[in-house]
Amino acid sequence: MSELFREAFRTYSAQQARRTLDELGEYAATRNPKGYTEGDVPRLIQQARAEKPRRRKVRSNG
Repeated sequence: MSELFREAFRTYSAQQARRTLDELGEYAATRNPKGYTEGDVPRLIQQARAEKPRRRKVRSNG
């Protein structure tokens, strides 16, 4: 009996994951309908790095 519930839960989890991925895919398709090219990659990397706060280097007193 527990194996039956375990398998049912696995199926349910897989369906939920698939549904979530489908929703994310639909959202992503609206964000960039033309797609990215290899030429876009450096610009996107620079954008992402500019948005990230920079870490300070730790000084050692030694």
